[in-house]
Parts: sequence; C-alpha cells; structure tokens
Amino acid sequence: MPYHIDHQQLSRFGSLELLARQVVEGFITGLHKSPFHGFSVEFAEHRLYNSGESTRFIDWKLFARSDKMFVKRFEEETNLRCQIVIDHSSSMYFPFREKPGPDSPDKLLFSVYAAASIMELMQRQRDAVGLSLFADKLDLHTNVKSNKVHHRYLLHMLEQLIDPAKALEPRKTAAAESLHQIAELTHKRSLVVIFSDMMDDKSRAEAMFPALQHLRYNKHEVVLFHVADHRLEDELDLANRPYRFVDMETKEILKLNPVEIKAAYQNAVASRKAALKLRCGQYNIDYVDADINKGYHQVLTEYLIKRSRLY
Repeated sequence: MPYHIDHQQLSRFGSLELLARQVVEGFITGLHKSPFHGFSVEFAEHRLYNSGESTRFIDWKLFARSDKMFVKRFEEETNLRCQIVIDHSSSMYFPFREKPGPDSPDKLLFSVYAAASIMELMQRQRDAVGLSLFADKLDLHTNVKSNKVHHRYLLHMLEQLIDPAKALEPRKTAAAESLHQIAELTHKRSLVVIFSDMMDDKSRAEAMFPALQHLRYNKHEVVLFHVADHRLEDELDLANRPYRFVDMETKEILKLNPVEIKAAYQNAVASRKAALKLRCGQYNIDYVDADINKGYHQVLTEYLIKRSRLY
C-alpha cells in the first residue's frame, strides 16, 4: 500500500521563512539578494556616469553637492534556488517500523517530512526547488523549478521512499561520491540542504569532507541535517541483556550485551560527531543535530528561528 504524505503536517510553520544567507542566482523577483545588478529594488552603490548613457539614474542631489555625476546602482532581489538532498540508504530506515508515521518516524520519514516542509516554504516564497536522492549511488537529481506540477512530482518521489520493505534491501551509503556529483550537476549558486545520518563506510569517512568542501567551493550555501536517533544510536540506551544487532546496510550480525561496550561506544560516537561539526565549521556549513525523537517540526522550527535571527 503506497504511503501518502499528510499535507496538513506541512503547513505548520506560520510566517517563518527560509532566506538565503549569501547571494544567490535566480530568475524571478522574490526575497533573496542576487549577485547581478539592475535598476530594480534596493540601492547598492554609486558609480561614475559614463558619457552617452541614459541620465535616468543620475543622482542629482549628489551632483549638486559634488559637481560630479554619479549613477545609482541597485541590487535586484531574486528567488532562492534550493537543492534538497536525501540519503535513502538502508540505515536511514532505522529504527525499523512496519507503519512509520510523523509522530513515530524512522530517520528517513523524519527527513521526508522535513524536506517536504521546506518545499512547502519554497512554494510559498515563489522559490525554485530540486531534489537529489542517493544511497550507494546518485539515484535522482532534478533541476530546480518553482511551478506546481514540479512541486507535486517532488512530493510523489518523496512518497516513493516511504516503503518499509525497502529497509530490508542492503543499500550501502556512498555519500562522498554522490555529493561530488551533486556539486557538479548544480550549476548555479544554490542553497543545498542535506538530510543524512552520514554513516558512510569507515574506510571512506575522510572522503566525505572534500565532498562537502566541493559544494562550498562551487559557492553553494550548505546546510547539513545530521539525522539520528539520539537515544538508540548516540546513547545506546538499551536494557542490560544480550541483543542481536543487525547492520541494516550489510546485514552483518553481532551478538552482545550493550552495557559492556556502552562507554566506549558513546565516546566513539561523540568523537565522530565532533569531527564532523569541526569540519562543517571550517567550511562554513550550517550543521544541524537532528534528533528524530524531537520530531521534524521542532527541529526545523528551531533552525528556521535561529537562522532568521542570525541572517
């Protein structure tokens, strides 16, 4: 039975907006600053008048004070281009539930609702949005568009991800390769919003950082929602008894009592997360610690409020 996103859940953000922190390249008038100058919205600077050009934008008041002719330049406001990137590898279906819902999500459903909510904000702001999906390879990459038909198509693609049967498929994570591809395919400056548990293979963990840097090098603004179940994945909060752990990506099985390794495990997880936060800080990437137990609405609302205050 296909899963359908509850659209009432997507309109709970009131007057909150998602604005660009840096200049963006768009194609319609909207809310965000463009790097291209025109004569449209907000004053930017003066420049010397060149003989032969129109006198329409000469600042005559400045001419009266300086006896020199200067032309006013303005900054055009433009729409935001937002590329939403979702990791749909097998580990994102943790914790496995036969009937996941907004109030009891796995990591992927959390990401889907957060992404769909951002799409709803984009549509309200007349902004353009695209979608990229990856696991062991890049499975989908759409161009950004702002029309309603495209918006419905993206929601449909998100709904296709919510299939508990897919949790049984051993799909590994290859974040580095996919992010490099997305950086190359996203040609204009954009806001790139990533939802991932960042559980790439340990041998390739370091390769993830150059991939994130690649996005920043191409002048994209990057927001990383590091999605996790803090209680189970970070704290290993389980009863004192033997468990059978199954790797959702490789299907390897490990039998042990979690209490015996809890301290070492928590230190390893904390160290890995600290390294990721540090690199994000170095690359000027917004890092959002997204605990699915808090719910997508609270995590996204807190981030949007924080962002509105900072930018």
